[in-house]
Amino acid sequence: MNREPGPSNVASTGRVRTTVRVVLYAGVLAATVAGVYLLTRDDAPPTVMADGMDHSAMLMTGSDAPQPVTLTLDQSNRIGVTYAEATEGPFGKEIRTVGQITLDETRVQSVSTKIDGWVDQLFVNATGQPVRAGAPLFTLYSPMLVQAQEELLLATRLGQELSGATADAQGGATTLVESARRRLAYWDIPAGDIAAVERSGVLQKLLTIYAPASGHVLEKNVVAGQRIMAGESLYRIADLREVWVEGEVFEQDLADVRVGQTVHADLSAMPGEHRMGRISFVYPTISPETRTARVRVVLANGDLRLKPGMYATLRIMGTERARVLTVPRDAVLSTGERHVLFVRDSANVLVPREVEIGTSSDDRVEVLRGLVEGETVVRSATFLVDAESNLGKALGGMGNMPGMDMQTPPTPAPHAGHPPRRSAAPAKGAPPIKVPKDSGAHTGHP
Repeated sequence: MNREPGPSNVASTGRVRTTVRVVLYAGVLAATVAGVYLLTRDDAPPTVMADGMDHSAMLMTGSDAPQPVTLTLDQSNRIGVTYAEATEGPFGKEIRTVGQITLDETRVQSVSTKIDGWVDQLFVNATGQPVRAGAPLFTLYSPMLVQAQEELLLATRLGQELSGATADAQGGATTLVESARRRLAYWDIPAGDIAAVERSGVLQKLLTIYAPASGHVLEKNVVAGQRIMAGESLYRIADLREVWVEGEVFEQDLADVRVGQTVHADLSAMPGEHRMGRISFVYPTISPETRTARVRVVLANGDLRLKPGMYATLRIMGTERARVLTVPRDAVLSTGERHVLFVRDSANVLVPREVEIGTSSDDRVEVLRGLVEGETVVRSATFLVDAESNLGKALGGMGNMPGMDMQTPPTPAPHAGHPPRRSAAPAKGAPPIKVPKDSGAHTGHP
């Protein structure tokens, strides 16, 4: 007869099962730790080179410099490698910049009066109108001018009346006349107009203002009937027969820029033409934002085809030196920290060489150190050659790493009576693999 299990028996059975589970989990964990340790432990001795240095030491002492590259003629032609020689000869740096045409500040005139008055008639009444020096601009009525003319006439009559008087009286009258003339002259009244008033004895109501220089009217700030004040700018006239071109030159190019240098100017408004100018001024300050200095170039403009506001490309020829070692500009590979050339030696091996460069032009660059005249360098596809060099360096380092075998492992020979083991499933669309009946292979059926 079976007894029903009591509460005490059930509790004892649960504790036993819990204890068994804990023991099993601890055993599995210990076995896992031991397996990981055995799998990750490296007991193999370091691979030793013929010279006694192990691979790990070689990796730590390896160089980061690019490695020599050997290319066959077919490989060179395929990637477009060409060569050039380092040559010595005359070398001049050409500096290019973009400038804008502006007015010649020394050829700009402002027209104003030194007395107050009202404009009566305008002879030049449009902006952009050409004028010649001495041409009338407008007529002006001024009460101050009328009063000064009356004083001149009174002093003239007084001098005539005292012609038979004492010397002191005649001297006083002459002083009054000269003072009245001088007052009108200080107001820029022409000497001919003053003499005409004295001869005729008639006042001139209107004063004619003339152009001080030839040029074009850039600004017109006056209309007929307008009241003007002394010193107010009425016209602004510029002589455009010479203009300025102001460009910016980088800080490192200032050593090749000087006053008096000849400059070639090309303008998009005149295709196929260029003007010759000269540097008249180099500004004494450098922009902290662009690290450039402004340069002023003077250009002749007798045909008035150059207009302020146009852009021009300036080509400044630097000082030419007689003997400079140069290579093509594309031959130098700049990494930011160094400059590298690939030199072809007698065995047709491309050897990387670090050089120090100087100034450069559009197609040549000066080599200061690291190269001699007559050596052959890679002229084109330098980037591809450098990539091949760095790739060889990387693969060489990987091949020397411990545990890395760059050789293809041998394929094991098949056992007798068994077909060779396949490492992958047959490609899609390939016929299924047939196993011979007498091979002894199991098919999953008895």
